[in-house]
Amino acid sequence: MEIKIDPVLTDIHKINKRSTSYLVYRFLFKDLKQAITKYATGKVIDIGCGNKPYEKLFHGKITNYTGCDISQNKLNTVDIICNVTNIPLPAESFDTVFCTQVIEHVADHEQLLNESYRLLKPGGHIILSCPLYWPIHGEPHDFFRFTKFGLEYLLLKKGFSILEMISNGGAWATAGQAIAHGFEFSRSKSLRLRVMRFFFYRLRFISLINTFFEWADEKDFNDTNTINYVVVAKKTIL
Repeated sequence: MEIKIDPVLTDIHKINKRSTSYLVYRFLFKDLKQAITKYATGKVIDIGCGNKPYEKLFHGKITNYTGCDISQNKLNTVDIICNVTNIPLPAESFDTVFCTQVIEHVADHEQLLNESYRLLKPGGHIILSCPLYWPIHGEPHDFFRFTKFGLEYLLLKKGFSILEMISNGGAWATAGQAIAHGFEFSRSKSLRLRVMRFFFYRLRFISLINTFFEWADEKDFNDTNTINYVVVAKKTIL
């Protein structure tokens, strides 16, 4: 049986403290919004756009928003259907590349970065996000996890300069997210665990877990064990 870790995200505003994914999105949304506000300009391509959940965050900041993905979504909003390692668009067509929670699913992730670099105008920005902690998802197309040093190495190798590397949540948030996943994926018939799952779901103890670990993370932030990264890099002007 395939366990659905992370359903295709449609509306970022529907994630709340009763969600088992609250902690990752709590920090990821905030950091993506800040990166978009600070760096997104002109023509944007969203590589691996899914259902375009972040498109509204770009409104008023850019001139055009194009989404590409390997297949059409249920909302029929993917503009270009293609392999994200071979995007049929001219070089230097975009001011901003946006690629969130995609690179870990691309076997040839270096070619994804090559395409991002090719599509960007000189001086343009890439806003990229990916997990460090997250269970296997999107099976069997889940290939990698990246540390901040791995991301830096790959982006520098492709000719980008790093502007920001942001950890989305620290050790407390990661611990809370792992506890939430433990309950979410539990299939044990143990009476004790069944009772605990009842409290977790029916009595909404998940809300208490999310509240506590969000608070602890803000009070005692340590990103040696983070859930996710948002990185902003610039195409170097030669």
